[in-house]
Amino acid sequence: MRIAGSFLTALLITWISIPTIVNISKFKKLYGKLNERSSHTDETPNLGGLLIFAGFTLAVIIFTYNSEASEIKYLFGAATVIFFIGMKDDILIIDPKKKFIGQIIASLIIVWLGGIRITDFHHALGIGGISVFVAIIFSLFLLVLIINGFNLIDGIDGLASGVGIIVSFIYGFWFLLTGHATYGVVAFSLAGALISFFRFNISNGKNKIFLGDTGSMLTGLIVAILTVKFLELELTAPENFQFNAAPAIAVGILILPLFDTLRVFILRLWNGKSPFKADKKHIHHMLLRLGFSHPVATLIMLIMNLVFVGFAYMLQNLGSVLDIIIITLLAFLLSSVPAFILRTKSIDQ
Repeated sequence: MRIAGSFLTALLITWISIPTIVNISKFKKLYGKLNERSSHTDETPNLGGLLIFAGFTLAVIIFTYNSEASEIKYLFGAATVIFFIGMKDDILIIDPKKKFIGQIIASLIIVWLGGIRITDFHHALGIGGISVFVAIIFSLFLLVLIINGFNLIDGIDGLASGVGIIVSFIYGFWFLLTGHATYGVVAFSLAGALISFFRFNISNGKNKIFLGDTGSMLTGLIVAILTVKFLELELTAPENFQFNAAPAIAVGILILPLFDTLRVFILRLWNGKSPFKADKKHIHHMLLRLGFSHPVATLIMLIMNLVFVGFAYMLQNLGSVLDIIIITLLAFLLSSVPAFILRTKSIDQ
């Protein structure tokens, strides 16, 4: 009942609020700023993150018991930091370094104050439990990576929110089946808010709206927290809900934001550019250049996300390290296909 209630509450609050926010945004001319990474040419309201924050927060507050609020309060604290940093960037645009500092502060609230961190490497490379210092550093890196991952894949309609929906449902059902209702509420609240946003984001109607940095970073933050809790709680989950390679399962679930972020950062550094400088080297940009529409490109990438989840699950008996290596190589090969086609076309021309 709590799961269904949180899901529907977030969905309805977000759905009902979007037309109002779109009208206010148009009246006040609060549009997304077009830059080198933009794949749109029309000015569109970009305050979707405001509604996701509202729908998600209210749903979690309503359906979380007081006895369960010890960790959730840190989630809200970190989400509030991301909310204000994102809103300022969506309206005024701030220096990427300041945005990065805000991400670190939000992650510190979760990892240091909240104690929500990776404490065990699940025997990957023979490593089990790790020291508090390593746990904090690694968890900070993971949170900031995932936050930036969702921020960077938010380049075409429905992609970041679509991945967020898939991830939230997978984690949500796992938390529900393993008896961790609080994080089930968190996951399904995010899924409900994102589904409402997704419906308006992929349409070309009068109420079309973008996530903005607020929405993409907030989605990344919550997904990152769910990932850490999945990896921690999996260690003590009932045997039939444990995996032989939980880290690889998590990588498979998050393959799009993780792989595309690392891939683009490496390319930018290789070319002597700042890893935070916007460009059009993302996989979704290549699909658009190949002639695919936004909905089709998004559908292709979401299907591939699900395929990688399946691969990670099927290969789990190989162990985390080998599983991750195989799916990473597969991601590299698949991402090279559109790049190769585009290079061939440019040569022919």
